Amino acid sequence: MRFVDTLKNIWSIPELRQRLLVTLGLVFVYRLGCYVVLPGISPAEIDALANFTNKSGLMQLLDMFSGGAFSQASVFALGIMPYITASIVIQLCGMILPSFQKLQREGESGRQKLNQYTRYLTVLIFELQAPASLHNLEVQVANAGVSTMALGFWKIAYLTLILAAGAMFILWLGERITDRGIGNGISFIILVGIIARLLPSLGVELQTRMPGSATGQGGLVMFIVECVMLFAVTVGAVLLVQGTRKVPVQYAKRIIGNRQYGGQRQYIPLKVNAAGVMPIIFAQAIMFIPMTLSGFSGGEGGFMRAFTDINSFWYNLLFFLMIVAFTYFYTAITVRPTQMAEDMKRNNGFIPGVKPGKKTAEYIDAIMSRITLPGSIFLGIVAIMPAFARFFGVSQNFAQFFGGTSLLIMVGVVLDTLQQIEAHLNMHHYDGLMKEGRIKGRTTGSAY
Repeated sequence: MRFVDTLKNIWSIPELRQRLLVTLGLVFVYRLGCYVVLPGISPAEIDALANFTNKSGLMQLLDMFSGGAFSQASVFALGIMPYITASIVIQLCGMILPSFQKLQREGESGRQKLNQYTRYLTVLIFELQAPASLHNLEVQVANAGVSTMALGFWKIAYLTLILAAGAMFILWLGERITDRGIGNGISFIILVGIIARLLPSLGVELQTRMPGSATGQGGLVMFIVECVMLFAVTVGAVLLVQGTRKVPVQYAKRIIGNRQYGGQRQYIPLKVNAAGVMPIIFAQAIMFIPMTLSGFSGGEGGFMRAFTDINSFWYNLLFFLMIVAFTYFYTAITVRPTQMAEDMKRNNGFIPGVKPGKKTAEYIDAIMSRITLPGSIFLGIVAIMPAFARFFGVSQNFAQFFGGTSLLIMVGVVLDTLQQIEAHLNMHHYDGLMKEGRIKGRTTGSAY
């Protein structure tokens, strides 16, 4: 009954109702565009590409983030990932280059300039990635047994323009969701694409587990066990996203006019996983290099075969170690104890029992070092969970949702969206989505 009452409260708020309807409408446009096929692609070639994608773990991973548009040879085949790549590059430039750091400190005008640079870089990545994607499409269709596709220079040129236009249209949809809908639009589009692959994978897994199927093993009981394990991994991912270490901060009393400021104790929430999904994205980008080299060399060697099989022991061991290393690296460049200590000292704040300034920075750095180790190990375990699922007989499609970037994105975006809905309900004096407590989303609205 409480859930029904919450839905009624959501629908009774005109602004929230309008935002939800706008979000659903734009998502419908996005999903419709995922089935608009590129001109000149025959149905036989699409079927061959889909069959080849279902047999390749790497292709399934790429298809997941495009919401199935990659296997459909859709105008949205590039998805939103080039924009995310451009955003990561600009973000790293803001940590390294002084000119970008100056723009970050300029407020709204600096943010607009950085967004403009991100769009320019996105277009450049689109123009470079689209021809490579089309050539890859031609090779995969040929490997799948259909050799009728022939892409010349001019055909690749105009298909590149179509793919770039489709990708920019997705970016426009994401911005409209952010402005007029609920949640971060870019992250929400990625979430919709992942969920779009989850439901068919769940149905296929149920069919393969039934006794009547050719490979049926375990029956309905095994399928229920898999769902319970997926739920347990999701709960662990929620704990990883929300886990914080609260550092108490005391602010000195200040009297300005007739009012008293400060004097109360507050907390600095240091996240256990301050790096988010960035370590997994970086590690996956590097692990794609052996796969690319194997495509040119044929991948016949034992070394190349070991590091191109996403279910092999050596691939997952290296993947795990790289995630732990990248977690420390990304946390070190995003969490700056020295700047935190200076800001705290400037506002007359101090940590009880710790001297302001250098000692405070060392104290915060020591805490981050202690909590980053279990956070990085847990993040690495979540990332390689699909390999464990494959080891216990879960199908390749369904195993991708037992961990990795897809699971963390789903958890983070859902928490952010629910937090915004709860904020609207509390603003209009309605109870939130939970009877006790409140939903704590991530500190940022993006999924990457």
